[in-house]
Amino acid sequence: MDKYNMTKWGSLVALVVVTVLLLIFGKNGKQEAEEQTITVVEAEEQERGQEIQPVSEAVVQVEEEADGTSEQEVYSFLQGPKSWKQRREWSGKWGKEYHDGSSFGAFGCGFCAMANIYSTLTKYQCTPIDMYRWTKRHTSYGGGGAVAWPFMRKAMSELGFTVTLGEKPSTYGAFREEMAAAQSMLVLVSSYNDDSYWKNTPGHYVTLFLYNSETEEVFLTDSGDPDHNRHWVPLKTIYKALKTSSDFQYMSVEAYDEGKDTWKHTKAEGMWVKPDGTK
Repeated sequence: MDKYNMTKWGSLVALVVVTVLLLIFGKNGKQEAEEQTITVVEAEEQERGQEIQPVSEAVVQVEEEADGTSEQEVYSFLQGPKSWKQRREWSGKWGKEYHDGSSFGAFGCGFCAMANIYSTLTKYQCTPIDMYRWTKRHTSYGGGGAVAWPFMRKAMSELGFTVTLGEKPSTYGAFREEMAAAQSMLVLVSSYNDDSYWKNTPGHYVTLFLYNSETEEVFLTDSGDPDHNRHWVPLKTIYKALKTSSDFQYMSVEAYDEGKDTWKHTKAEGMWVKPDGTK
């Protein structure tokens, strides 16, 4: 074969090789591009699907519940002189004061409990001493001692609350239903009935908030013990400790009507340690 024909044949072979390579790699490149395009489209369709997905009623219910009272919004006053001396949050000068001949630290748990309810469940606030003076003016309570159930019911009614006094139900389940239906509950506990949580406590008023039906726990405010105050406690523990020697064991707070509130006390003023972020 002469030189001319060899050159022509070589060029023809090179042309065939290039054509084959273009067909192979061009096809693979197109497949890869198509696969990548499909992946992107699928991702976009998924995102669009998430954006237009309707919100279920269950989700709406959870969000509504989340907008209710939070732990930070719950008032939890302390009553005693030791708490005030240590300047604990929620303690106040009232802890070392005497009113009508008696130490407020010895008898003030009921007034702390009512002040907690009023300041938590309304847009108004008051201190335990404010509540003490209010109760003296608007009920037959004489002052200087523990406040009885009828006086508390009268005072809370004058403040616009719908309340019901109750005796300890025969079953825990019945008490649980009462708690679930209430906005809050003021209860009287005693270590004489059960000393698994309270020790050396003949009788003591505490308040219950934020009942959790899943865990069956309540957010406890205990004015007499800083170590108990603002703790989640099993509702069954409360039920066991209810003081049965009293005429009543609890007061359910069912509703509040601002129009029936004859006080509308705007501020919890005075010398007390108010936590940051408290309304």
